Amino acid sequence: MSDVYDLVVRSRRAVTPEGERPAAVAVRDGRIAEVGAYDDALPARETADLGDLPLLPGLVDTHVHVNEPGRTHWEGFASATRAAAAGGVTAIVDMPLNSLPPTVSVAALETKRRAAEGRCHVDVAFWGGAIPGNLADLRPLHEAGVIGVKCFLSPSGVDEFPALDREGLRAALAEVASFDGLLIAHAEDPGLLAEPAGPTYADFLRSRPQDAERRAVEQVVELAAETGARAHIVHVSAAACLEPLRRAQRDGVRVTAETCPHYLTLSAEEVRGPAYKCCPPIREAANRDALWGALAEGVLIGVVSDHSPSTPDLKVPDFAAAWGGISSLQLGLPAVWTAARERGHGLADVVRWMAAGPARLAGLPYKGVIREGADADLVAFDPDAGFTVDVAALHHRNPVSPYDGHALTGVVRSTWLRGVPVDFATPRGRLLEGASR
Repeated sequence: MSDVYDLVVRSRRAVTPEGERPAAVAVRDGRIAEVGAYDDALPARETADLGDLPLLPGLVDTHVHVNEPGRTHWEGFASATRAAAAGGVTAIVDMPLNSLPPTVSVAALETKRRAAEGRCHVDVAFWGGAIPGNLADLRPLHEAGVIGVKCFLSPSGVDEFPALDREGLRAALAEVASFDGLLIAHAEDPGLLAEPAGPTYADFLRSRPQDAERRAVEQVVELAAETGARAHIVHVSAAACLEPLRRAQRDGVRVTAETCPHYLTLSAEEVRGPAYKCCPPIREAANRDALWGALAEGVLIGVVSDHSPSTPDLKVPDFAAAWGGISSLQLGLPAVWTAARERGHGLADVVRWMAAGPARLAGLPYKGVIREGADADLVAFDPDAGFTVDVAALHHRNPVSPYDGHALTGVVRSTWLRGVPVDFATPRGRLLEGASR
């Protein structure tokens, strides 16, 4: 029986590193053992023939606030990873803040891992945190297996995760450079932020201008160049950031950047309520167009959710007081695909932005790709099926999302984690470490 595979999935539209093509994906022991032609005779214990239904690699979402332990009533590992699997995401990286304690020491990381153990429906890795006073923790966190460390350059919204000033950022980047780690930054300059002058979305948007993002990005670029560190800018919302990033990348500075589905698919002109509030904010439609151009160009290397949920009571009607965070972990793929297709992009582009790019950032080369040796994380995706979002039917914990009532295109029909279908009842996810299997 050694020549019999555990599973073979066939599709005339498999999205591989070479693009869409007919293929048969053979799985053994949780990994892709062979990628053959669609009609190849590959004996297997189980076979799934998708016909013309596209087969994608499982997506990788490197920006998820799970919030457990401590704020599990906002979100938790069981609910977040069910939402991920339902949205075609087979690996997430948990952010270090909004949980209690924040992941700013090895002891806190172990607390986080204990909270996640046995509850995850997809694979989970972890970011550490860089805050004032924990410089000596950054190398031990790296050695303990975090993907990298995150810092804020402006207030994070929670007191237990304070921001770094310029000297703190320089010190963190120098420390990370000493072991060739990765620092990711929430880039807004606090000197250019203000309290909203009133309760409306227009007041909130004016309080967080594009220049606040641009100036903070320029600071990260300058200090990354000075220290030689690898740096990454999370959730870019402002087109004003793109030229500094483009210039830095052209000059060889080790800096990358991402954006999020809500910045690509929503606009300030259509904001209907506090479910749309996030930091940095959703900006105007013309700004959104520039972000799409930067994705196509490669200045932005990935699209990840920044899933940052809260309980409904924190989403008060006053935009100055409402919690800032978008819940979209289950909806990122259809939201991005709906808009991408309208702009002439194909599934291979979406896979590059939502699977391969984030996997590369996180140092997980065996994720986000259909190739021999990779984990058999696979998604059957119907790109033509439409649906209207019902927030009450989503898997994440609290029924809040700006996409509620939106018509989207693209439905995940099946998700396999290491060759086994996700059934939403049996947690089979593993806890991952940086640069490890």
